Amino acid sequence: MALVGGAIAVWMSGRVLSLGSLVGFLAVFGIAARNGILMISHFERLEREEGVPFGPGLVIQGAKERLAPIMMTALATGLALVPLVVAGSIPGHEIEHPMAIMILGGLVTATLINLLVLPSLYPAFGKSKRDRQSEPMEAAATAG
Repeated sequence: MALVGGAIAVWMSGRVLSLGSLVGFLAVFGIAARNGILMISHFERLEREEGVPFGPGLVIQGAKERLAPIMMTALATGLALVPLVVAGSIPGHEIEHPMAIMILGGLVTATLINLLVLPSLYPAFGKSKRDRQSEPMEAAATAG
């Protein structure tokens, strides 16, 4: 989804995908993946260490607690890139300008996905602590 937001931002700016855009995509992909992994591991930690039962309450609490770190990551990165976007494609910024556009566009969609879509999908596709603990026993029983 980070690619979609970045590609839309590049298209809206009237540019084409370039080497700088692709480098920006890799950067925003890394940020989005990191935020998603940290969100899921936070859900698991809440269940494992704090005893929050698996379900909507776990997801709501976890998403609220991860809101500030995800927003700060996006805002800090975005604010650092605003001067490159505003300066435009001036000589010497042929790579940085498209990269900044891609990262800003990708950050918007990646942040929305990590804050809205990922928490809503976790109850359907995530596993409770009980299910994760029973998997090694089932695997050992079928292997033997």
